Amino acid sequence: MTLQQLRYFLETCRTGSFTAAADSLYVAQPSVAQQIRRLEQEVGVRLFVRTGRRLELTEAGETLKRNAERVIAALEDTEASLQGARNLTGGTASLGTFGIAQRYLVNDVVTSFVARHPDVTIRVVGQHSLEIVEQVRTGELEAGLVTLPVDQPSLQVEPVIADDIAYVALPGPDTERPITIERLAETRLIAWPAYGGWRDSIRRSLKSRAEAAGVELHAQVEVEHFESALDLAELGLGGTYLPRTISDSDDFPASLDTTPFDPPLAETYAFIRRRDHRLSPATAELVRLAREQMESHGHPIADG
Repeated sequence: MTLQQLRYFLETCRTGSFTAAADSLYVAQPSVAQQIRRLEQEVGVRLFVRTGRRLELTEAGETLKRNAERVIAALEDTEASLQGARNLTGGTASLGTFGIAQRYLVNDVVTSFVARHPDVTIRVVGQHSLEIVEQVRTGELEAGLVTLPVDQPSLQVEPVIADDIAYVALPGPDTERPITIERLAETRLIAWPAYGGWRDSIRRSLKSRAEAAGVELHAQVEVEHFESALDLAELGLGGTYLPRTISDSDDFPASLDTTPFDPPLAETYAFIRRRDHRLSPATAELVRLAREQMESHGHPIADG
């Protein structure tokens, strides 16, 4: 039993004759009649009986008609979905991003995507990298933009840029030259994000440096967002850290100074997805636009 046979069969049901079905399908009449005879041979029963000039369905033909309609409808729905995905005329694109990416990435990427593909639904989730990793791992999100490292063998990790990290505080001795981990341990540190704690990638790197240097690093103040850390630094409550992408932006507080770490400290951002999952065309396009936007910031990482 073939899809062609089912299509010829359903058109014959609709028109009531092989000739009318052939005209509707733009094929020769013998072709339709032959396919119906083959179909009857395969199922082992008569599907039509002739009553006057019209073909009428037998009981077996009625049963096949109901099932054939479901098969063809499902096929057409699938074809429409695939066509929509290829042409990005439907579907949903989903991407998780860490908090800072929301600041300098999401608006431009979403605006560009909507302008090109107005019929596609977009879902962009902004959370901590740890949460994004988990949601991609479980399939709640198709793809994510996170900070490395990612310790999940089931995920494919594609680094995209490296962003230098700077120390931020009110002007003074701490910002007059690059800051070492030993000097950082002597400052009043405003740490973020509070959710990730010392599992956060920047804080983990700082903690590792402190342990290697034999000094203890403590966060006197912990807040969730870097905006809060900057507000507190402006009040003179301590110093914090920030990717250069943010500290070099036009709206960075003029009252604060920055200085690099000694040795330099950088954070790597990467796209992630499940190894056993091919991205939908919509999400793949969203990731492509996000990659372009990311590479306009920081230092792009060459493939391989």
